[in-house]
Amino acid sequence: MIRVLLVDDQDLFREGVSVIVNAQDGMEVVGAAGDGIEAVRMVDELQPDVVLMDIRMPEMDGVEATRQIFAPERAARRRRPVRVIVLTTFNLDDRAATAIRYGASGFLLKDTTPVQLRDAIRTVHAGNAVLAPQDLSTLLEGQFRSRRETPASYVALTDKEREVFRAVAAGLSNTEIAGQVYASESTVKTHVGAILRKLGLRDRVQIVVFAHEHGLTG
Repeated sequence: MIRVLLVDDQDLFREGVSVIVNAQDGMEVVGAAGDGIEAVRMVDELQPDVVLMDIRMPEMDGVEATRQIFAPERAARRRRPVRVIVLTTFNLDDRAATAIRYGASGFLLKDTTPVQLRDAIRTVHAGNAVLAPQDLSTLLEGQFRSRRETPASYVALTDKEREVFRAVAAGLSNTEIAGQVYASESTVKTHVGAILRKLGLRDRVQIVVFAHEHGLTG
């Protein structure tokens, strides 16, 4: 069962999304928050798997709430991983890009369909992004004014791991990567797991962010 937390300052919107989510097989809404402050507290208390996070709210917006949810000291106390999907009314929203930098797994427009919402929840629960790799790259393109120095952890990756890293950063699936590096999908999955572990990253979305942050997208 995928446990979902809804965060939005509009009661009617929360109620509507709750009906949609609870109607899906294998999903349940475990709580609802009206602002970012309440959202951060409820993530700690309820330990949801997926948070649907409105980007614009009073008191504390979705960007700052996302930053606090993924703060290292808070994440270290968490018993289970949590994924955040940002909800916005604007396509390629700069605030959504910032939230992704802080740890969100992508964003959805608020006029998305119930089927798209269901699929997005399942997608991020599996550790993937909820927007096309090209859109994710476009969204992150202007986020890093200066590139950080390539960390030693990346340099320490094997040649094959760096090849897989670049393919993941380009948005390729495990099946596509397997064909590109002449390996089985299970081997690619093993490489991706090693990359995440060695770089201290949570999921494939964070590989894309890491690549943009350090100028490793070429």
